[in-house]
Amino acid sequence: MNRLAGAASPYLLQHRDNPVDWWEWGEEAFAEARASNRPILLSIGYAACHWCHVMAHESFEDPATAAVMNELFVNIKVDREERPDIDHVYMSALHSLGEQGGWPLTMFLTPRGAPFWGGTYFPPEPRHGRPAFTDVLRQLAAIYRREPQRIAQNAAALHGALKQMETIALAVAGEPDLTDLSNQIAGTFDPLHGGLRGAPKFPNTGLIELLWRRGSQKGATGQPLLAATRTLERMARGGIHDHLGGGFARYAVDERWLVPHFEKMLYDNAQLLSLYALEANRSGDVLAREAAEGIVVWLEREMLLPEGAFAASLDADSEGEEGKYYVWARAEIDALLGPADAELFARHYDVRPHGNWEEVSILNRLNTPDPDAATAERLGELKERLLAVRSKRIPPARDDKILADWNGLMIAALTRASGLLDQPRWLALARNAYRFVAESMADGDGLAHSYRQGRLIKPGFALDHAAMIDAALALHDAGFERHYLDDAIRWSDHLWQHYRDPATNLIGMTRLESEGLPVIPRPTHDDAVPNALGVHAANLIRLGRKTGETKDRERADILMAVALRTVPRAPMAHGSVLNAFDLTRNGVEVVLAGRNREAFNAAARRLPYTIATLVDCPDADGLPPGHPAAAMIRQAGEGAAFICFEGRCLPPVTDPNRLADAIDAER
Repeated sequence: MNRLAGAASPYLLQHRDNPVDWWEWGEEAFAEARASNRPILLSIGYAACHWCHVMAHESFEDPATAAVMNELFVNIKVDREERPDIDHVYMSALHSLGEQGGWPLTMFLTPRGAPFWGGTYFPPEPRHGRPAFTDVLRQLAAIYRREPQRIAQNAAALHGALKQMETIALAVAGEPDLTDLSNQIAGTFDPLHGGLRGAPKFPNTGLIELLWRRGSQKGATGQPLLAATRTLERMARGGIHDHLGGGFARYAVDERWLVPHFEKMLYDNAQLLSLYALEANRSGDVLAREAAEGIVVWLEREMLLPEGAFAASLDADSEGEEGKYYVWARAEIDALLGPADAELFARHYDVRPHGNWEEVSILNRLNTPDPDAATAERLGELKERLLAVRSKRIPPARDDKILADWNGLMIAALTRASGLLDQPRWLALARNAYRFVAESMADGDGLAHSYRQGRLIKPGFALDHAAMIDAALALHDAGFERHYLDDAIRWSDHLWQHYRDPATNLIGMTRLESEGLPVIPRPTHDDAVPNALGVHAANLIRLGRKTGETKDRERADILMAVALRTVPRAPMAHGSVLNAFDLTRNGVEVVLAGRNREAFNAAARRLPYTIATLVDCPDADGLPPGHPAAAMIRQAGEGAAFICFEGRCLPPVTDPNRLADAIDAER
């Protein structure tokens, strides 16, 4: 075994038996590079990454290739999910070279960590216009030895590009017109298949949420809502959706959602759970409800860890083959179900004699008939039989590290979906996961980023705190337990003190005092996960409404103002910021007052969380003196809800069943 034998990350442990003399990221590795005057080969990937596995099998497990790596370089392996800051900086450097990003990320650094060249996957032999990996290694090592000035020039140019990229040019702009923006974004969506046009297709959950928010507004035109619901419907019907086991794969490689890249990520399913719950609550759509319920079934069956929190991901591969665990041959279906049931199942899930993908079938409902009630019940029984058989196959590997940010996203989603769809058991799942992260991953007043087998990776990142603050606020809505609000306030103060750049008010990915990277990354755009800037802008809006504290309201205004200045450069990359702004302009406070508030709480949790912030007011002194509802609280009697907009409140709603109608009438 190499040095990775002692790592916490499952991804790093996958490489512990490589003949490569891997180092973990740290000062020891950089000291070795300086002492030996060798450049650094930095390889970044993650456990569920298919092409990371391919390069590992072809190159890192090959003794001859490893010998070249060991002789010429100090080799560092990084799990991008453990260290998203490292990944962000060096992926940005690759983009500065004009290269397409992706994983595995292969970067070449000076002994002090400055990047000077890079790429992604390199084959063992020249292929498809890409050079052989060992040829690249030898050429770069030779240039490093013979032309140090050239290396220095490259490194200086890339460092300058990184500094420029992380020095955000904040536009001077007015408030965005959300109606106009949502119509423009809806126009970029595929009218037939949903999602952004072309392939590959990613969920783009921040944009779907923005379209759903704007399209479900009273009096809105149909285009944004149609784009959002069409996308959700086609994803739920597509092969990207696991129709037997629940949950969604990371993306589809085609334009119609049929062929997934089979890895399943916790963060995707968290964001999709929220969206499907919103849509099922709004429309009563059976497909949306089934998609939401399936995500939670999958979560409990395959991702729930003994600690009560959730694992990070499932691999795309099993038995060395991508998707093998999930696909079916028609002959298997026939043998397992018998002729009549096999024909029924094949007709409804697109199982073909020669498959719909590489001679096998990916189950989907893209162009199959919708079953009647009796047929749906029978299909459900057949799916259970097939799932039982599938569960005996060799499963994809699970990355069982616990990430605070991804768990925060799922905890918030479970909590809100439990209210939207009346699923109290989901709330218990959320509370258990929250308890583990808040207690076992605490790091002073903040949080660690990753936990596995008793080992913490700390300090946490900005999104760890922002996502867990959101989770705490959602759980506070669910029962008004004060400790959730206290956690949110403490973590918010910590985030403001240690991650906010006081010169720009931007939120840095890492703590301001972080060392070891060429720059402190301060991205504002969403990636596969929402950006901490947008998430925490929404948090501060909710906090300010819940606490009434001047500090929270002022911080919300400051962060929202700077967040909006990042939008004009790339509106479609800033869905979380635009969603936070929508909450600012179109959200309502629902003040629940009186002794018997439970019935009103249940009704309020059925409201879309995209508009409602719940405020607990157990007695007449429960609101700040200046709150517009303060003077009316004594009218609450045994229980009432006050719907409040900026500076004004409606008369009390005394029937929980009238709460949604009262908001709709005003909006």
